[in-house]
Amino acid sequence: MSGRPDIVIIGSGMGGATLASSLAPTGARIVILERGHRIPDDAPARDPNRIYKNSAFRDRETWLDGEGRPFEPGNYYNVGGNSKLYGAVLIRYRAEDFEEMRHFDGVSPAWPFGYEELAPWYDKAEQLYQVRGDASSDATEPPHGAGYPFPPVPDEPAVAAVRARLEKAGAHPFTLPLAVDIDRWLAAGNTGWDGYPDTRCGKMDAETCGLAAALEYPNVELVTGAHVTGLKAGPDGKRIAEVVYRKDGMEERLLPRVVALCAGAVQSAALLLRSGLANGSDQVGRCFMNHNATAVIAIDPRFRNDAVYQKTFGINDWYLSDGNGGPPLGNVQLLGRVVPDILKIQVPSLPRPLASWISRHAIDLYLISEDLPDPESRVVLKGDDIQLIWRRSNMTAHRRLLARTKETLKAAGFPVVLSRLFDGRVPSHQCGTVRIGSDPSASVLDPDCRSWDHPNLFVTDAGALPTSAAVNPALTVAALSLRAAETVKKELAA
Repeated sequence: MSGRPDIVIIGSGMGGATLASSLAPTGARIVILERGHRIPDDAPARDPNRIYKNSAFRDRETWLDGEGRPFEPGNYYNVGGNSKLYGAVLIRYRAEDFEEMRHFDGVSPAWPFGYEELAPWYDKAEQLYQVRGDASSDATEPPHGAGYPFPPVPDEPAVAAVRARLEKAGAHPFTLPLAVDIDRWLAAGNTGWDGYPDTRCGKMDAETCGLAAALEYPNVELVTGAHVTGLKAGPDGKRIAEVVYRKDGMEERLLPRVVALCAGAVQSAALLLRSGLANGSDQVGRCFMNHNATAVIAIDPRFRNDAVYQKTFGINDWYLSDGNGGPPLGNVQLLGRVVPDILKIQVPSLPRPLASWISRHAIDLYLISEDLPDPESRVVLKGDDIQLIWRRSNMTAHRRLLARTKETLKAAGFPVVLSRLFDGRVPSHQCGTVRIGSDPSASVLDPDCRSWDHPNLFVTDAGALPTSAAVNPALTVAALSLRAAETVKKELAA
């Protein structure tokens, strides 16, 4: 591949890989720069201790928190990005998420377009990522142009029993849309997939779907171990003329016609700030969002949980309102199976026999509430360091979601319900920072994910999301990327 490709895509996660899959058939010369490497086939991908404790996968970089203290952020740099370890929940934002929505502690603003604009791209993303689901199972599900390409991943017997108990208690569990071939996954190891790295054995992630589709074309090249350090504008200051990266200790340069930045909400913002680009609005890095998230363990000594993967249903009863006509609270979904080793890692003082007992008699859930955009919640640079200043918002809704969930679980026969709020340093669907919008003075990108300041620069990762909603954002990132690809094609043809 020459030093003058048509397109440089920075990052091979959900945004970059999906974008590449749509652009590859054009014949344009595409270089994908990925900071990380492929997870090797023999990686300890099913060992909880090597994932959650002595991590074999996490990069050892540090950022600074809001008080200037260093911490390890928990982000991953691999071919496929963070999707290699994701829970494979590919759920659509609800139609109402694209409109202005009032919450207990503020307002989630409207998108520059409605759900109907993104709906056909959601359809295409679900096909690309081979989603298993049942769109009829959730009353909040927005209209689909086509059904899911595969039937849902089945509940295991213990999980089906919990679903039935929740229904009897008045809740309405729905089937999570999942991107995993469960038979292939279990054939490679008898574990869940949520939080476990995928070594190309059943999880439909950015590498195995989006990137695999792109690399079928000879005009696409993936460069791993390529750490992008800067972007440079041309003499007119308008178009991005140069991408600078380091590989194997050497500085390399590419001179593309189009640049697509897909390095993740934090890293994409940091690269633009470091390069002094795309920030005429002073919005780069601002409105960082990270879901308010809580892990819940509901215990019933009479319940026997022998599930392996567990993560097959969610509850949206309080997604659009609190159930009493008040503002929305959020989404509840099963966590992947919390085995004794994971419990011990999270609570080191917990005796192993007790951890084993809890795991056998508990069901594990994950609660998500929307984080509202705040210009002072932001990514900044402090010297050479990234500083993440997160101003947590909308906690009234999250506390009420936890209370409603506990009440429902106890009504379903789980007398002990334990919870832990995720620390602010834990990445819980980081988004915002390089948001799309209709006003160039209040956003970084136009509605097509193109920089207002530089017409050949696009951002199609979660940084482009103007709101966080209260569901996993991966499918929305993929849909946005497929939509943006159409504008990139027009740019190439100009």
